[in-house]
Amino acid sequence: MFRKWIQSSLQRKLSVIMLLSTLLPLLSLGGFTYYISSQITEEKLIQSGRDALAKMDANLKFMVNDIENTSIFLIGQEDIQYFLRNPERNELLHRKILNLIDSLVVSKDYVSNITIHIFNSNAFLSQTKVYERALMEQIDFEHLDEKTWSNVYTIRDYTGLHNVFSFVRPVRSIYSFEELGWLAISFDESVVSQNWTEPGFGDNQGNVALLNEEGMVLSSTNKDWLSEPIENLYPGISNRISSKEGYFTYESNDSKETVLYLRSSIKGWTLVGTIPYELYTSQNGFILQLTAVAVVITILINIGLVLYMIHRVTNPLQVLARLFTKVNPEGPMPIYKSSTKDEIGRLGEVYNKLGRYIRELKEQLILEQTRKKEADMRALQAQINPHFLYNTLSSIHWMALMKDEKQIADMVGSLSDFLQFSLNKGSDFCSVYQEFAHIQNYMQIQSIRYPDKFELEMSMDPALRNMKMLKLLLQPLLENSMIHGIQKKEGKGLIGVYAEKKDEWMYFTVMDDGVGMSEERLAAIRHSISKPITTEDAEGSYGLRNVNERLRLHYGPGSRLSIESKTGAGTRISFSIPLKEGSR
Repeated sequence: MFRKWIQSSLQRKLSVIMLLSTLLPLLSLGGFTYYISSQITEEKLIQSGRDALAKMDANLKFMVNDIENTSIFLIGQEDIQYFLRNPERNELLHRKILNLIDSLVVSKDYVSNITIHIFNSNAFLSQTKVYERALMEQIDFEHLDEKTWSNVYTIRDYTGLHNVFSFVRPVRSIYSFEELGWLAISFDESVVSQNWTEPGFGDNQGNVALLNEEGMVLSSTNKDWLSEPIENLYPGISNRISSKEGYFTYESNDSKETVLYLRSSIKGWTLVGTIPYELYTSQNGFILQLTAVAVVITILINIGLVLYMIHRVTNPLQVLARLFTKVNPEGPMPIYKSSTKDEIGRLGEVYNKLGRYIRELKEQLILEQTRKKEADMRALQAQINPHFLYNTLSSIHWMALMKDEKQIADMVGSLSDFLQFSLNKGSDFCSVYQEFAHIQNYMQIQSIRYPDKFELEMSMDPALRNMKMLKLLLQPLLENSMIHGIQKKEGKGLIGVYAEKKDEWMYFTVMDDGVGMSEERLAAIRHSISKPITTEDAEGSYGLRNVNERLRLHYGPGSRLSIESKTGAGTRISFSIPLKEGSR
């Protein structure tokens, strides 16, 4: 019963179908949107974390490079070299060196202190009085032969306890390369770790740690991690940090976190950041509420719009359906009165124009067929091709050969072949090779009439040799180049004819280096050949118009002539034929 009720009305069928086809996708879209949004939120936090790690790494590289440059500057100082070679007390020299060191430390807030030690001696210079120092326990200075970094350790000075890690390098004589001592520049971990907190990693809910080559924590936002191996904090994490950068999910008994890492180029150091999964959950909850409200509002609006639009669509369609049932193929179509400008209104306008289009199409087809026949007749009439003239020329050709008049014989022979091709047994089509042979005969005749006036260059793609084309297309173009381009030029000219295959088209080009034409003349020619040929046409660009008309009628508007010219530079005329049309 319900099925019958639905099928009896287009309006009911559209209402049910459109409501189902919109409500179900809306619900699916809501769920999909929530899923995608949650994924995007997670990806956004991860990408933000990766960007933050990259920024931290850039800041760290700047500080490390600055420290290394500072160390190079210090070990190359003549005063420091002298002090290390002559450790005896020199107050003026000591004060000068300490002033230099102090100015460097003051200018770099991340430097805790700078210390210069004398080799095999307890003597050293430092701008800060350090009461407790664990650096000696970190590095074996007796076998120190290259620059290195210490682990994090604690020092005590007049301001209290500080966590630091030091850059240490040996100091050698700039003259003999003899080992004089070593230089230690200490990073203040509290200042360095500000780089981990300022970007707000993981919406300020995540942690960041800097690991050295052995996996020990040098600096971190969580101070309980300092000096701890990362494996103690996250067992198995070292095996999962395999590439230069990346991220993975780390799960333990009581927590789940996203771990991001970035390997720095600084002596195998690695930046590691953690984002708790609770951050994703809290943000996704808001997205879920927002998505649900949006879906409910959209469903209500959609129901109202569907019902309204169905009513607006079906009523005009019913009127059009009644009018189509009254159409008489032999008579005019009833008029549809449209009151709207939308698609239904335009459909009514198309319906009203249908009858006129059919009548105009019939008239146009009749006219096109007539013009096609007329153009073909004009093409044949443009050539002198009676049979008796062909036979007479053949006789003249043999008579010339008998009297050893080779030039006359060649000219008459070429003209005979020219006329024979024009007849072509009444066929409108020939092969590309035959068309080229025809223009070669034509130019042979012209070369005898105008010796040393021009040179002919022809090139044909071998793939086009046996392809069919409408005959007598190229000769009028060569005649145009000869008469209007080469003959008006002083000296010898060049005419080129080229045929090539590109994709599904055959492209033909006729070029000359004659006198060319002005832009005004070129515009007039282009306008002239675009007009249909009439019986009154007898002069001007008739040959070009004839070719253009035949191309358009046989191959369509895509095969029209294209003319380019420039005064003193020559003229280029080209056209194209569809390959499927040329294979007939």
